[in-house]
Amino acid sequence: MLKKEKLAIIHKYYPNAITLVDSVNKAIDYYEDVLELEPSKIMFADSICSDDVNSIQYPTRAQEFLGPFKMGGLNGYPFTGLTGMKAFASHVPDDGAVLIYYGPHIGITKNGVVGEIHRLGQSKNSNCCGAAKGALGKLLNNEIVENAVSEIDYQMNTLEQILYKHKARILNAELPIYEATEVIYEAIDTRINELAALTDYHCKYIILVGAILINSDTEMGSFTANKRFDIINVATKERKSILEDFLALS
Repeated sequence: MLKKEKLAIIHKYYPNAITLVDSVNKAIDYYEDVLELEPSKIMFADSICSDDVNSIQYPTRAQEFLGPFKMGGLNGYPFTGLTGMKAFASHVPDDGAVLIYYGPHIGITKNGVVGEIHRLGQSKNSNCCGAAKGALGKLLNNEIVENAVSEIDYQMNTLEQILYKHKARILNAELPIYEATEVIYEAIDTRINELAALTDYHCKYIILVGAILINSDTEMGSFTANKRFDIINVATKERKSILEDFLALS
C-alpha cells in the first residue's frame, strides 16, 4: 500500500496527520536548520502509552536523540509526575534542549475501524487504546464512581476519572472513542504544561510537541496528528508556536 493510500484512511479522522517517521525526520531537520541543534544535544522524553505497539512502531531516527526518558503510563498520561520531569530536565546538555512528545494513542485499521488495530500474528483485531476503550466501556455502563481511585489499579482509575468529568460530552459524541481520546489529550496537555512550569531547565530550549498518536495495522505503521508544537526560549521565557510552519514543511 502506498503512503498516500495509508494517509487517505487516516485523514478521514485526522486531516493533518503525517507518518510518525516523516514527523521525526521533519523535526530533526527543523532543529538542525533553525535551532542549530543536532539530535545529540536534545534530551528526548515521551509521554505516550506503554502499549507494546508503540515500542514496535517507534521510529528508528528517534534514537539519534538522547533518551528517551519514559514519562507515560496507560494512554500516555504522565504518571512519572514532577519527579520524572525534573529528573530528565537535569540530564540535558547545557547548550541543548529538552524535547517532550506527548499524547494519547488511538487505533485505526486499514479498513477504517476506529479504536482497533490488527496486531502481528493475531487472527482478529484488538483494542487500541485498550485502556481508553475499557474506561469508555465503564462510562457507558455507568460503572465509574466519582473519585474512586485504588492503589492496585491507579493508572486505569485515573483515566476513568478523566473521562467521568466529561461524561456528557463523550456520550453525546458521534464517535465516543474519538471524543474520549480528545478529552485524554487535553488532560495530558494540561498536566505536561503544569509540570514544565514547575521545573527548572538549564539548557537553551524546551520543545513541547502534543499530538494524537495514531497506530494502525502492522503493514500500515503509525501516524501523528500534532496539536501543539511550542518552543520556549529558556533565557527569555519567550514561547512560540511553530505548528503551522512545521506542518507546511515539505
